[in-house]
Amino acid sequence: MRGFAPDPSTAPGVRRLKRTAGTLATAALVLPLLGAAPAAPTTPPADQKLQRAFGSAAAEYHVPQSVLLAVSYLQSRWDAHAGAPSVSGGYGPMHLTDARTALAATEHHAEGSEDARGDSARAPLRPEARAPAPAKLPARLTTLRRAAELTGLPAARLRTDPAANIAGGAALLAAAQRTLGEPLSADPADWYGAVARFSAADDQATAAAYANDVYDVLRAGEQRTTDAGQRVALAGNPRLRADTAQLGLTGLRAARADEVECPRSVSCVSVPAPYEEFGDGDYGNHDLGVRPAAQRVEYIVIHDTEGVWDGVLNLVQDPTYVSWNYTIRSTDGLIAQHVKAKDVAWHAGNWYVNARSVGIEHEGFLTAPDTWYTEAMYRSSARLVKYLSRAYGVPLDRQHILGHENVPGPTTATIPGMHTDPGPYWDWRHYFELLGHPFKRTGTSRSGLVTILPDYAANQPVYTGCATKGEPCPAHGSGEVRLYADHDVNAPLIKDIGLGTEPTDGVNDLSSRVSTGQQYAVADRWGEWTAIWYLGQKAWFRNPHRERTAVPASGVTITPKAGLASVPVYGRAYPEKEAYPAGVPAQSVVPLPYTIPAGQKYVVGDRVPGEYYYSVTFTEDSHQVITGKDLYYEIQYGHRVGFVRAADVDLAAARR
Repeated sequence: MRGFAPDPSTAPGVRRLKRTAGTLATAALVLPLLGAAPAAPTTPPADQKLQRAFGSAAAEYHVPQSVLLAVSYLQSRWDAHAGAPSVSGGYGPMHLTDARTALAATEHHAEGSEDARGDSARAPLRPEARAPAPAKLPARLTTLRRAAELTGLPAARLRTDPAANIAGGAALLAAAQRTLGEPLSADPADWYGAVARFSAADDQATAAAYANDVYDVLRAGEQRTTDAGQRVALAGNPRLRADTAQLGLTGLRAARADEVECPRSVSCVSVPAPYEEFGDGDYGNHDLGVRPAAQRVEYIVIHDTEGVWDGVLNLVQDPTYVSWNYTIRSTDGLIAQHVKAKDVAWHAGNWYVNARSVGIEHEGFLTAPDTWYTEAMYRSSARLVKYLSRAYGVPLDRQHILGHENVPGPTTATIPGMHTDPGPYWDWRHYFELLGHPFKRTGTSRSGLVTILPDYAANQPVYTGCATKGEPCPAHGSGEVRLYADHDVNAPLIKDIGLGTEPTDGVNDLSSRVSTGQQYAVADRWGEWTAIWYLGQKAWFRNPHRERTAVPASGVTITPKAGLASVPVYGRAYPEKEAYPAGVPAQSVVPLPYTIPAGQKYVVGDRVPGEYYYSVTFTEDSHQVITGKDLYYEIQYGHRVGFVRAADVDLAAARR
């Protein structure tokens, strides 16, 4: 039972400006976007000052305004983030980097009590990671200093003043163009090499992938309102062709011709995770497999690193540590592959999910909302996920594209220690637009199902504990919606009995939150409030008509079979005891502390077999996949998914 993804024929959520020539008002908009100066200077409206800043910087440094706008869009989507740096120390709309302290953190697998491998047939793996010693920072992490030299502006101003930051980016582009020996042309087609150099990548493939993305933006056009309420627009030029031959002038090295599993539209390198034996039969840091021949790749799990590129790559190359399949760099979207898709990485804390998934780490920090993910990273990641989806038949929906935070604890004891990344600040709505499967209304109010879909920028629930326990996090857009025990913001938050703690608004507390793209069955309605079935309870969230946080959906649900008071929920879909051959210890099929009471409904993501990958030795002679007769349904149970035995439930399609 696959195929619960949104309509694949829906086009990506990219809005294009239509260029017309009929009115002075339109001409006044279009001419500046194409690089020409307006006929007479006027004082711009308060919400268009950023647009004018792009025009001023373009004129001062003789860079086509459209090129400057497109580069900035790929860096930040024109957001300033109130002067806060990204994960790689990038500031402002142009993401100028000054990352002198960027190597100070360790990645998220080193935190908490989660066993990344999640296989109870083996002793828990909880190594202690050590941050690498800071090395000389590469050029891609120091572009702000160079911009300060070129403009004569103080570094502090380049960090905090969006107009100055844009001027710094224009100066860098102009300097790159001169270094290539190219004229400061008014034709955007002549700036491909400079755009490639602006990425600060050190190889041709990464620089070219970055430049190609910028020129895709130039051809398509974009418009949006920024995080500071500024309206910015770039008219598309579908016929634009870039002078890609300029890449040969950049002097960048050719990337190694490594064998990697990546789409051609991204830059991808091989940084292998070691499969090595050590100690008393121990080995790391992943398992060899034969996917998809022996078992399906069912899921793609999205992580954030909680550390920076250089340190994280050191850790994944440690044979005593854990692993994941890919890491994506913030500054330019470079992808490193560590574990082949046929093999099983240790990343999600649940062996059933690990054995059937690919894990992707993104350079970022969950508890620092303004250490933002760049557009280059989002786009590179989306291309990789689309490639993997096509290669392995993974549906592009939130039941199969999971955050680490959506992976269930495999046993009751593991629930409190499960990780919570990428967290409430990952923009699932924008991500699925880039995947070409935007979330949308697919049902009517009669369907009885909803898709969670808040406006990311406007939706700013209060979280605490980003920097100090109990202290509010900075106000920031979020893709998550809070749940209450009644239709009242003063009502108690929904409690997760598996966590064993009282619910809070802490940034890592998932007990009473739903996330963009997740689907639930409607339990009740009251005015501007909607209730859903969640963790065996009726959970309420605000859903006002003019500011919808959810839209009607279609889909399939399960409910306990007639006559059953409740049915158990499992954290893994393992086979029945009788399915295990001699020599392979049967794994326990023990439910989590959760149940589904009679009368409640939960949305189905897929039907899956009971399956266990036995792989506990370094040599492969004993490795095998055990598949049972029991079938399970994967469901959206709470913030995390869960599994129910097909024999325990009835299946029903929701009314449209």
